[in-house]
Amino acid sequence: MAYPVLRSRGLLTVSVAALSIACLAPAYAQTEDSATVADEPQTSQAEEAQDIVVTGSRIARPEIASPNPMVSYSAATLEQSGRTNLTDFLVQNPALLASDTSQDQSGSNGDFGATGANLLNLRNLGTNRTLTLVDGRRHVAGLPGSASVDVNTIPKDLIERVDVQTGGASAVYGADGVSGVVNFVLKRNFEGFRARAQAGISDAGDAGNQFFSLTVGKNFFDDRANLALSYEYTKDDRVTGFGRARVGDPLRSYSLLQDPSDYAVDDPNVFDRVLTNNVRYADSSRNGAIDFDFDGIPDYNGNGGIYDRGRLLPGSGGLTQGGDSTPTAGYQGDLQPENRIHNVNLLSSFEFSPAFRVFAQGKYANTQSYSVAQPSYDFYTYLTPDNPFLTDRFGALAAGGALISRDNFDHGIRGESAERETLRGVFGIDGRISEHATYELSYTYGQTKSRFLSTNYRLTDRYYAAVDAVRDPVSGQIVCRSTLDPTSNIDPNNFDEPASTFTPGANSGCAPLNLIGENVGSQAALAFFNVDLVNRYKVQQHVVSGSLAGDFGQFFELPGGPIGFAVGGEYRKEISDFDSDPYLQAGALADIAQILPERGSFDVKEIFGELRVPLLKNLPFAETLEFNAALRLSDYSTVGNTTTYSFSGVYAPIRDFRIRGTYSQAVRAPNITELFSPTNGTFAFIDDPCDPTNLAEGTQFRAANCQTLLAAAGLTPAQIANFNPTSDPTATVSLPGRAGGNTNLGEETARTWTAGIVLQPSFVPGLTITADWYDIRLRNAIRTATAQEIVDLCVDQPDVTNIYCSNVARSGTTGYVNDFYVGPQNVAGLQTAGLDLTVNYGFTVGSLGQFNLRVVGNYLDKATFVPTPGADVEIDKLTAYSPEYSGTLDLTWSNGPLTLNYGMAYFSKTRRYSVDQLRANPDIADPKYHWYSDKLEHDIQAAVAVNDRFSFYGGVNNLTNKQGDVASTGYPYSFVGRTYYAGARVAFAGF
Repeated sequence: MAYPVLRSRGLLTVSVAALSIACLAPAYAQTEDSATVADEPQTSQAEEAQDIVVTGSRIARPEIASPNPMVSYSAATLEQSGRTNLTDFLVQNPALLASDTSQDQSGSNGDFGATGANLLNLRNLGTNRTLTLVDGRRHVAGLPGSASVDVNTIPKDLIERVDVQTGGASAVYGADGVSGVVNFVLKRNFEGFRARAQAGISDAGDAGNQFFSLTVGKNFFDDRANLALSYEYTKDDRVTGFGRARVGDPLRSYSLLQDPSDYAVDDPNVFDRVLTNNVRYADSSRNGAIDFDFDGIPDYNGNGGIYDRGRLLPGSGGLTQGGDSTPTAGYQGDLQPENRIHNVNLLSSFEFSPAFRVFAQGKYANTQSYSVAQPSYDFYTYLTPDNPFLTDRFGALAAGGALISRDNFDHGIRGESAERETLRGVFGIDGRISEHATYELSYTYGQTKSRFLSTNYRLTDRYYAAVDAVRDPVSGQIVCRSTLDPTSNIDPNNFDEPASTFTPGANSGCAPLNLIGENVGSQAALAFFNVDLVNRYKVQQHVVSGSLAGDFGQFFELPGGPIGFAVGGEYRKEISDFDSDPYLQAGALADIAQILPERGSFDVKEIFGELRVPLLKNLPFAETLEFNAALRLSDYSTVGNTTTYSFSGVYAPIRDFRIRGTYSQAVRAPNITELFSPTNGTFAFIDDPCDPTNLAEGTQFRAANCQTLLAAAGLTPAQIANFNPTSDPTATVSLPGRAGGNTNLGEETARTWTAGIVLQPSFVPGLTITADWYDIRLRNAIRTATAQEIVDLCVDQPDVTNIYCSNVARSGTTGYVNDFYVGPQNVAGLQTAGLDLTVNYGFTVGSLGQFNLRVVGNYLDKATFVPTPGADVEIDKLTAYSPEYSGTLDLTWSNGPLTLNYGMAYFSKTRRYSVDQLRANPDIADPKYHWYSDKLEHDIQAAVAVNDRFSFYGGVNNLTNKQGDVASTGYPYSFVGRTYYAGARVAFAGF
């Protein structure tokens, strides 16, 4: 059998073979013969007559008649993109711009335990509000305590198509899909052999990737049985923060920072923030910044020279330009993690009769990810006067001891090495009861298990014992003070707890640590206090589902045909267990707060039903008139009873033109982490909104609220007048706080409506145009604000009697934030609205060949956020990943063995500074920096079919080598830049 003809990336109108599935069998929403699927420019009348199932409904219907707006991507579309990471491809879709790619989960940006994970985010409403399905079924989460699926576990070459549907999907699929659903539909009844291999590399010679897949399948017993096995391997290379000059070279890495000459004056004719390179963390150095007179300003560096502070940058959060301090360039770690993914899938079915078919799917995915983050650091660590490392270098200067600040690149940079194993099995039966009814009963089990190492963390008591070095009066050797005197204070920096991870004394194993200089610490000392933390989690999912679907045609029919129905029930249980390393549980680490184990579970019992009522058909001015309704009643063990519903309709006065619309109520129940996370310690960098440089950048309430809070903390009027934390390095370090869950959370509710048109003009064969308006309003939204957001929201509300201020504490001495609590609350409201547009046009021009054009576009009309009831509405439109206009264009030409594809991805400019910031400071920066630039990325691919079994291809992505905007690492473009790739495919039918 010939290999499928290459098609336009993202061609929406596909043949019925590409969409046909057994009625009400979402586990098998796949093609009957996937080896011969080809996109067609337009669905024929004969094809429309066949029943097919579309994402968003359990009732069989022609795809083009669906009331739900949806964008579909075929398997050939994915291959023509040249991207071997599914999220890297899907993030080009306007609805998925904010999704988390591997690059978002690397270095210091990565969430704990989430290195390399890929999570989808529809409409920028959050990964927890995006329902990710496989064959219309739920998939086990990839991370503990959440419902978010790691897309790395989806087999790429088994995909038949990907459906992206906007709007509430809870009535059909249950909770979590308040923003919509992404459904990965896999191939079914695959017969033959197919293999593909691809390799690529960036223009800079890094960010390499390799991909290999092999799929074999065979039908048995007169095609009543099928068995198919698939294996895939994907590897993405790690890219360090120092690997790219514009990120890792201090002289070529730029930030927009406060102009020191304008800080005190604030001349409206001088821009407040200017492009600045060679930026460094003030008064801290890789080889040590040493302060002998205890005034907070280093006097010498670790090499013994006079410390060069560089040019101070007041108002920039403790930064300097030039000098001896540690550069910010490259400091935050990797730009991309290393990922290795093995994915094995087994698909099988056996039809005993049309009334009884058994099916089963099994999957094992192994993902190994590794990324390096930032080093540990010391701020004002005390070295005693008798510390021999200090006295040997500085002699009499050390008579009173010293304070040292240091970035410990030479102690082993912190990182994360994660291995995730995902198991998933689907077992079920289905069949046809009569000409008018089918049934299905299935059980799905999923499990994600992970063991991840958090590397190079310091044990507090051991570290300070090693730092507190003295000379042994007997041997003359440098030793730990605790070795000579087990009763000594382990930490001269006011650490008054006794040693907990070792026993001080002659046999403690403590080795003295030299901090004066770089690469001077002994391996024995590093081995004594550095540990790798072993953390584990296990997420499990059980789903039992049964349904009956069909129509009432045996009893009666309406003028438009028989009424279709689907009814059923479902039981689902989600379990999450996270076990942190014993050192984490004990709070024994200097660089990370206490993290306790997290365990939780919930179950939900549901019944659901759908109706499709075809009122009229094939009549003058009523080619189609159809009404649909769906209802789901749920009983959660956590939040109790919920109700979701949807209503939709389609009206086509003539065959060429359809009007469609939906209205739905969707819910999301809180996930396990939001409910059951224990109270843990955490750290965060906080830019104090009450600093004079930040006062004007908030709401009209900020200045008065800051006065109230600082006075309530006990500051005098003079102290309030001189309050300036951004100029105090002690206030700009990572601050300790707390984070936890909330068992009192309720469900959040979304009201969603869509209205649109479908044009298929008969006088332009092959052309389909759809335009749909969507509006999603979320109330009682579960909001887990970051520490920075909590501090900002506290003072930006009408007064300080709000939930955010109750979670922030300030020092009675300095007024600085000294404690915060991060936890979820049902307090927020969100709304997003806009227009989705798709244009698909396939046509042939004589001997010139076939052309396929596709445009997917979005206009974002509204994106708002209300942090608490009664608070000011915050405008999120035009912020990062919420551009006003976005879209993709794909053009494919094929003629004989040659296929060429051009792809373009675009979104318009977005704000670098908020509306509040620009209102308060019109001179905040040169106007050309007020916005991030728009994104316009070009991809090309060429493919040649050598024969009907073998083809090869190659391409270039990001042809013009665009990278992050000025003063930005990876926005609006990825840091990777231009990439090249090449691959080959072989496919044949039968054995």
